[in-house]
Amino acid sequence: MSSPGSPGAQPGPSRESVPAVAPATPAQALAELSAGNRRFVTGIPRHPNQDAGHRAAVADGQHPFAVIVGCSDSRLAAEIIFDRGLGDLFVVRTAGHTTGPEVLGSVEYAVTVLGTPLVVVLGHDSCGAVQAAKTAVETDTSPAGHLRAVVDAMMPSLRRAAAEGVTDVNGIVDIHIAHTVEAMLDGSPVLAAEVAAGRCAVVGMSYRLAAGEVRTVAAVPAGDLAGAAADQTAAVA
Repeated sequence: MSSPGSPGAQPGPSRESVPAVAPATPAQALAELSAGNRRFVTGIPRHPNQDAGHRAAVADGQHPFAVIVGCSDSRLAAEIIFDRGLGDLFVVRTAGHTTGPEVLGSVEYAVTVLGTPLVVVLGHDSCGAVQAAKTAVETDTSPAGHLRAVVDAMMPSLRRAAAEGVTDVNGIVDIHIAHTVEAMLDGSPVLAAEVAAGRCAVVGMSYRLAAGEVRTVAAVPAGDLAGAAADQTAAVA
């Protein structure tokens, strides 16, 4: 067995505490995601709420503090990159984090039934879905099968990027994240009402695959989350 100072020793757990009570406000939830991502980026995750005791504790009910509407990319596992565990995050994933009735219904369930105070749209750099949509536009072709529906759903973001003169994939990703935030609020009066009442907020984040860090791209309402978003950005800078 390696001693604490030996080359084979494993890093010890972070000294940063993980709250036993789930965050109750959008700002608190965003700050908690920030803290978890910081632990992941720096290589000192705590893996909270992943033990047998917590598994039994949440068997009878769930109270997630954030909804993650993320891309299906295999490298974008929310519980890992935010260093969370069972019952913490309500995760909905589609290619290119495209949204439709089923996605919006899932978000509305988490926000109105489970009382989740934060919705996060999580995209990432080098997104294959964005690249596929970009290629479809450049070649004036459409992919076969149901992939076409994914590409079609991304066309508003591609048009916005073209209007703004943005051509690189990662720039388009940011635009698509922000557009998804807007589209969710426009497409779900239920979610929009929760945000207007101050019970929930919607934040768009972009994840860097190599660095492991997230940054805020969009936030509604922007003012109430400015401080938490600034702390989140500084935490992984």
